[in-house]
Amino acid sequence: DGLEAGYCLAGPLQLGELAVKFRAQTPPLAAWCSWRAAGIFIGWFAFQVALERLLPAEVAQGVALADGSRLDYKLNGHLAFWASLLAMGHGFPKFDAAARLTGLGGFPLAVLYDEYFGLIGASVAFSVVLTVYLYARSFGVADPKVELAAGGVSGNPFYDLFIGRELNPRVLGSTFDLKYFCELRPGLIGWCVLNLGMAAKQRELHGGVSPSMALVCLFQGVYVWDAVYQERAILTTMDITTDGFGFMLAFGDLAWVPFTYSLQARYLVNHDPALPAWALVAVAALNCLGYAVFRGANSQKDAFRRDPSAREVSHLQFMQTKRGTKLLVSGWWGLARKINYTGDWLMGLSWCLLCGFGSLVPYFYAIYFGVLLVHRAVRDDGFCNEKYGADWATYKKKVPSTFFPGIPI
Repeated sequence: DGLEAGYCLAGPLQLGELAVKFRAQTPPLAAWCSWRAAGIFIGWFAFQVALERLLPAEVAQGVALADGSRLDYKLNGHLAFWASLLAMGHGFPKFDAAARLTGLGGFPLAVLYDEYFGLIGASVAFSVVLTVYLYARSFGVADPKVELAAGGVSGNPFYDLFIGRELNPRVLGSTFDLKYFCELRPGLIGWCVLNLGMAAKQRELHGGVSPSMALVCLFQGVYVWDAVYQERAILTTMDITTDGFGFMLAFGDLAWVPFTYSLQARYLVNHDPALPAWALVAVAALNCLGYAVFRGANSQKDAFRRDPSAREVSHLQFMQTKRGTKLLVSGWWGLARKINYTGDWLMGLSWCLLCGFGSLVPYFYAIYFGVLLVHRAVRDDGFCNEKYGADWATYKKKVPSTFFPGIPI
């Protein structure tokens, strides 16, 4: 299936033998170029657009732009999440031999496993086309209110194509924000549906869904649900406020996230480790711990930003900076400066552990995400040092740990 556990097992295999195995099990080019997969991907994208347009939504304003104005954003990702799952289970049209509609039923989810590599190819191709469109339109937009991303106007076309020139590309009468839409909808919810497709394939091949597969689908489903439920929080992230919409975000949102983050479920289809009950309970406890830290820290920060005098955060200690910003030095944020990253990574590690230790493949997420979070922490440290000056050094003395309480790094 392209994810043979032997790839990453320690052993006496020579490099040449490993290369032969890799070539033998790498899917042929035709597997990456499937019209059926392309149809599924485009249909899914269009379905998510329809949900964004048609479902009831709260309207929220984003952060102030350079000219002081604020853009409106439709918040209905949570409804779209549940509508998508309902449609996958009961909203797929069924036809008889004469092509007459006979009713509605479940989408044949196992096809997502069969077309996995074709779907990857379709998502990458779509990301490239979208990137070229975004880059070209950024030169032709006459509206003086359209803002370009500071990092996307270097003059180097390859760099600007990658980073993205336009900050908030909008279509349909400037009511549909392409970057905001892609950030949560097609890829993130698609990740959850891909997992269900892997579970359906495991059931088809082996007669049932294993406990590890069920827990992976549950834990990652909750993670996706949390993201869309807390949709408003994304309006203050760097992806929305600072980065342009180029290949980096288009590819990341539509291809990288759904297909690398679903590796655990893909692996478990044919390589379930049959973990004992005690191991499943231990991994579940780790996931719950990670979620408690992740959600507790982020909710505390968001509540403090909205209203520092609110009852749930008024007891927290903070450091007043010369810029006027308040930096929390107690509660979750007194334990470590990036305590939310710690919770996020612990959840990811628990998903990998559900796959046992037969291969490094399902651990790609924990390894990659750990490197990413360290990079983000270093980047943010430099940014905050420049932003706050001497106050940042004082803050770091008050909260010396970066990720883990008691470890001053």
